[in-house]
Amino acid sequence: MNVTKWSPFGEFEDLADRYSRLLGSRVPWRDRFELLDKDIEWKPAADIVERDDEFLIKAELPGVKRDAIDVHLEDDVLTVTGERKLEETKETDKTHRVERFYGRFSRSFRVPPNVDASAIKAESEDGVLTLHLPKTAEQKPSAVKIAIR
Repeated sequence: MNVTKWSPFGEFEDLADRYSRLLGSRVPWRDRFELLDKDIEWKPAADIVERDDEFLIKAELPGVKRDAIDVHLEDDVLTVTGERKLEETKETDKTHRVERFYGRFSRSFRVPPNVDASAIKAESEDGVLTLHLPKTAEQKPSAVKIAIR
């Protein structure tokens, strides 16, 4: 069983993001509680699945081009960063609502010690970034016969 560090401010931030989406604007008191990564505008949703041979992370990044995504591993922390640019509009266009998030994003995941860091692979298709983190072969204790004298 893995232990996940819980952050009450992270929970509050997620709640504020949900209300922002529901109300169609930013919640006015949200900025007072924005403690981490002030330059980061939004965090893409991600699923993490453990399989027998790998961990699989799928992050939703619709509208983000592959060359705008950076994935790197440092000190057992896998970080996905990038930017989704606001689409250009014509002078004659009248925008009635903007509900999607734009700007810089970042997500970080602590990598378990049994991941083969040199074999991590990433692919992007249909707005979903998929990261394959293969597990290292478990070293089973070998039985050793000990002679009795």
